Amino acid sequence: MTDMALPIGAAPDDPAQGGISKRQVAAAVMGNALEFYDFTTYAYFAVQIGHNFFPGHSPFISLLLSLATFGAGFILRPIGAILIGRYADRRGRRPAMLFSFTLMGVAILGLALTPSYAMIGPLAPVLALTWRLCQGFALGGEVGPTTAFLVEAAPPAKRGLYGAWQGSSQNLASVAGGLVGVTLAAVAGAASLEVWGWRAAFLLGALVLPFGLVLRRNLPETLHRPEARSAAHADQPTIRAHARILLLGLALIAAATVSTYVFTFMTTYAVTTLHMAAGVSLGATVMNGAFGVIGGLIGGVLSDRWGRRKMMIWPRLAFLIFTWPAFFLMVRNHDALTLLSATAVLSFTSALTTAAVFVAIIESLRKEIRGMGMGAVYATAVAVFGGTTQPVVALLIHVTGDPLSPAWYVMAFTVVGLIASLMMKETAHGHLRAPAS
Repeated sequence: MTDMALPIGAAPDDPAQGGISKRQVAAAVMGNALEFYDFTTYAYFAVQIGHNFFPGHSPFISLLLSLATFGAGFILRPIGAILIGRYADRRGRRPAMLFSFTLMGVAILGLALTPSYAMIGPLAPVLALTWRLCQGFALGGEVGPTTAFLVEAAPPAKRGLYGAWQGSSQNLASVAGGLVGVTLAAVAGAASLEVWGWRAAFLLGALVLPFGLVLRRNLPETLHRPEARSAAHADQPTIRAHARILLLGLALIAAATVSTYVFTFMTTYAVTTLHMAAGVSLGATVMNGAFGVIGGLIGGVLSDRWGRRKMMIWPRLAFLIFTWPAFFLMVRNHDALTLLSATAVLSFTSALTTAAVFVAIIESLRKEIRGMGMGAVYATAVAVFGGTTQPVVALLIHVTGDPLSPAWYVMAFTVVGLIASLMMKETAHGHLRAPAS
């Protein structure tokens, strides 16, 4: 006799069957949005931050030191993912999410209020580095518990849509950061951006901290809800099988995070390599975020309908095909229309895979290791590959003189992600093979 087991979180008496409110979804993804607002705001103003904390060097060295400090924020992510993720798996998703969000807020305020090198000397870059490390620890423990919460609380047939908000919140933050950057560039001017403009951008992001804490305190706890075993776990009872999922997840997220941080590098790339105006380059950030939101949500819905695996493979293949022509046209034309159009196409196709990747990894893991497992995979991939992407790409352009270096770098990792996608098994509700009893 053969019988389809209930999907993860689909126990008959599970109150999540009715869905979670929009406010609860917002509370869960707010930390991820704030993370990306801060990290991308840093990327947008990397030149100005470099001048504040690393003066006296050539423009290239100042930028490289600024980007290296940006990358340093990723160093403690894996440690934060393991410690906070384990806490989420033992004590609950809600307390872990509250802790990471609070620590994140302290770090953002600390960086925004750190005096410049001209005011306090060598202590300035030391403090900036300290705040980045502190924030990296907090952010490492953010993604695992929040993604686990979304999957556990969502209706089984809509996990892709709910999970899509994890990635789409990043793109919404990217839109917000881009709009803030464009506005500050227009209102403040270049000189004021150097002095206080970039600080104002961080402080504006910090305004959501009290609201986020209030919302998260009222979240339902999903860790101890009854949960039936899924057919997705029928052939994955061993440590070896879980290790396979984690390795494939590492490859998938590495491919995604390299693309993401190349997109956030577009502002610097447009200014330093394409020699375009700051306002136009920040406009690319808005396009990246807007089309990332659209692509992410569409990808989430389609992953519920067609399955996670298809949405990890076909959009990634399209992205691989589009990447080189998009960068080639940007380099050849050097105009705003090409920059914005190419950014929109690449962001949309890349975002189509995001929800499928996040939710497939969570659905493949047992409940007792989801927070730590997902967090560790995500944090490690982002720390090793995301944190190094911008300095590596900047260095490749400088050493080779090839403005298409970002395209080659993205394409190499996209191939890795495509191979991992082909090796993943289907986990979506309604697409699972029934386990033999």
